[in-house]
Amino acid sequence: MAIQEALDEESTKDTPSFGSEDLEEIHRSGTEAGLLGIYNFPGAVYATDGSNDKGVMGAGYFKLDENRGGCCQLGRGEEGNSSNRAELGAACLALEDAKRKQDRKPIILLSDSACFVSSSQKWIGEGKSPSMHGNPDADIMRDIVQLLRERIAQGHLTILIKIKAHRRDPLNELADRWADEGRQSENIHWSLPTNRPIFYWTDNSTTHHSPMNLTVK
Repeated sequence: MAIQEALDEESTKDTPSFGSEDLEEIHRSGTEAGLLGIYNFPGAVYATDGSNDKGVMGAGYFKLDENRGGCCQLGRGEEGNSSNRAELGAACLALEDAKRKQDRKPIILLSDSACFVSSSQKWIGEGKSPSMHGNPDADIMRDIVQLLRERIAQGHLTILIKIKAHRRDPLNELADRWADEGRQSENIHWSLPTNRPIFYWTDNSTTHHSPMNLTVK
């Protein structure tokens, strides 16, 4: 029956298992997250991921200690789609969830996106004067910065960790499934337009659209 169910499954991705068998625990301890000691972290662990496919962006997270997740679809796709936007949205969803919990637990945000980690680091520390000007995802980045600043003001520890993608890490894989579900979600976030001009062009019978960027130039 299990084999037939797998054959009938439309998705091409497996769903990672978080069982308690010895072999499963040994496997998790040998993953990148396991070697970093994340499974023994005395706080909340959020794995985040974004999905950008067929013109639709989704964001999702998986919360380890509560074995649950959340997701949304990202709006403003008519101005162009990007994996970076989806990844930022996923991180913001996780921070929003942590805020709703209203506890003082330290949290880890586990992401396979170098963009999210590097973008956030620009706003951390003294003597820095970054700007949202020119940032195509400033609407999400503003929310992330505000949520991080609130946590800092309240004395809550937030750790950002970049892990490698496509290494079959169970946490990253579960976040990936939530991100895929986000593309199908009717819960749409960050949809206000920027009012930038949108350019349309046709290439090999395919119509493309985007605001001004290097490709358009």
